Amino acid sequence: MNPVSIERSSGSSRSALLASDHAGRMEGQDIIRQSHERSRSFGLSDTMRPDYRVLAEPDLLLKREQNRALCSHALPVIETLYGQIANTHSMVVLTDSEGLILHSLGDDDFLARADRVALRPGALWSEQQQGTNAIGTAIAARDATMVFGDQHYLRANRFLACSSVPILDPFGELLGVLDVTGDCRGHSRHTMALAKMSAQMIENHLFTSAFPEALRIHFHGRPEFIGTLMEGIVAFRSDGRFLSANRSAQFQFGMPLASLRAHTLSSLFNVSCGELFDRVRSSVGTPVERTISLCLHSGVNVFASADLRRSTAVALSTDTHDVTDVVVRKRISEPQPKLSGLRYLMTGDAQVAALVERVRKVIGKNIPILIGGETGTGKDVLASAVHRDSPRRDGPFVAVNCASIPDTLIEAELFGYEEGAFTGASKRGACGKILQADGGTLFLDEIGDMPFSLQSRLLRVLQERTVTPLGSTRAVPVDFALICATNRNLRERVTAGEFREDLYYRINGLLVTLPPLRQRTDLAVTVEKILRAERATGESIRVSPEVLAAFTRHPWPGNFRQLANVLRTACAMLDDHETCIDLDHLPQDFFDDERHAESVQAASQPSARDSSARLDDLALSAVAAALDTHAGNVSAAARMLGVSRNTLYRKMAAIEETRRR
Repeated sequence: MNPVSIERSSGSSRSALLASDHAGRMEGQDIIRQSHERSRSFGLSDTMRPDYRVLAEPDLLLKREQNRALCSHALPVIETLYGQIANTHSMVVLTDSEGLILHSLGDDDFLARADRVALRPGALWSEQQQGTNAIGTAIAARDATMVFGDQHYLRANRFLACSSVPILDPFGELLGVLDVTGDCRGHSRHTMALAKMSAQMIENHLFTSAFPEALRIHFHGRPEFIGTLMEGIVAFRSDGRFLSANRSAQFQFGMPLASLRAHTLSSLFNVSCGELFDRVRSSVGTPVERTISLCLHSGVNVFASADLRRSTAVALSTDTHDVTDVVVRKRISEPQPKLSGLRYLMTGDAQVAALVERVRKVIGKNIPILIGGETGTGKDVLASAVHRDSPRRDGPFVAVNCASIPDTLIEAELFGYEEGAFTGASKRGACGKILQADGGTLFLDEIGDMPFSLQSRLLRVLQERTVTPLGSTRAVPVDFALICATNRNLRERVTAGEFREDLYYRINGLLVTLPPLRQRTDLAVTVEKILRAERATGESIRVSPEVLAAFTRHPWPGNFRQLANVLRTACAMLDDHETCIDLDHLPQDFFDDERHAESVQAASQPSARDSSARLDDLALSAVAAALDTHAGNVSAAARMLGVSRNTLYRKMAAIEETRRR
């Protein structure tokens, strides 16, 4: 190309860019003008004080939980974006679809200024609340929006320069807004480009996590753009039916999402499922990411990589399955432990017998069971016995101790997570306990210690019977029987605001409370069973009468767990050929517990003299009340009290003596 041609080409390009920039400015002015008109229609005045109210922390946590998929995919991107704008007197904001700020990250000096206009988590930045602003106007226009300085409707917000980009879910619905806000005096023209790229990255993450088992095709006209933000991504069912496409794919196809829904793999890429599978057949059995050549319906050739999971490849090769209709669930690979049924618990205690009878009546009727009782009373044993006697006995029994898992890990432990859902996550993701319990029984022990922020998510699982792993937007159906246990008073925790009332009533189908060991009448039988289990082979062990008497007096603060440990230690203290546990074989702390209990009881009980005096006072009060009732008639009062008149006369004399004192 000669210099004149180059100059003409450059001039033409500059003219096109200037024309595009001018059109963009005109469109932006129209968006601002229309937003100001809406603001006035909402009854707002530009001089009014902005709405500075923010949600209380529990309500904000609930909102974040309701937008969990958005937050989990957006937060890593927000951190990266903030790293690019740090020290520019700016902040990054993530909102939900209504403009409620869920998270923010920014420079400390600017955060302090932003806080004065409630630009912080928990505040609502819709147009109805704040007038024209980038967040609210982007929601109203469903398009990237920049609002600079005086373009804000409220004067209080005119020190801001804001660039907001809507975030759409894989089906084109508004999920939230990504916003970069700074001081209008230091605004950079590149801010909007960074915000758009970051929003596109979030959308792509959401897209791939929404269709983990589908056939996904990543494509672009230039092979180096595959794997970048510029690539188009389209998802199909295993039979070639269209599922969804990201924004770049819609642009390359030249059709919006609504039009693409009428298409198939064959009509969009001129290739059938079988032909596509033939191209990647050599790699079936492992994920396939190989660049191939495809032709769009428009005749444009593109480079593409077909991302197939094993289940998708099998479906494509047989044409008999629809991968989006088949959920591959992880099962517990280890053999399930043998569990004893409710009959094992019947050891002669009347309280336990009545409890077991109540439990039997609800087994298999989809009624959740809540087990109360002190620590160590055997709540886990009862739960496993219920499972063993239920119609789900052949399914898994999955127990989760909500008190023993760190708060930072319990969400991933319960709900599972997708690949890369958080820092330190397994590359292959993990199946949560709830999914593992599918077809069986889920036992949530110490549920009273579950973090409040997770209780709403558990409630949703119980209501909808679906679970969505961290980092995923795909809800997986689950079917399990629910048993919960706690050593806390959940009603008191509900009153204190530490446990959700709606969750309490959801898990409390049948409440049963196991009695502590000190209140049971089957101690001798229980000891015998524990010893029999302790010495499964060899000579049987027994306890001496002195030991059994000591056991009967003991307070057992640790209940059955403590009893089992005491007996296990005593068995270890036996010499060869000894078969009887005596007091000398018991551990020292057993006697320490007993002495402590006796001292506490002695301190709490009144002396014999005090007790006698209190009884005399009660007797005199009864006599006085009876005489008063019968207007001093001694015979009638004596009959009322069931004593003779002589006895009543003696009591009357005592009353008189007391009065003289």
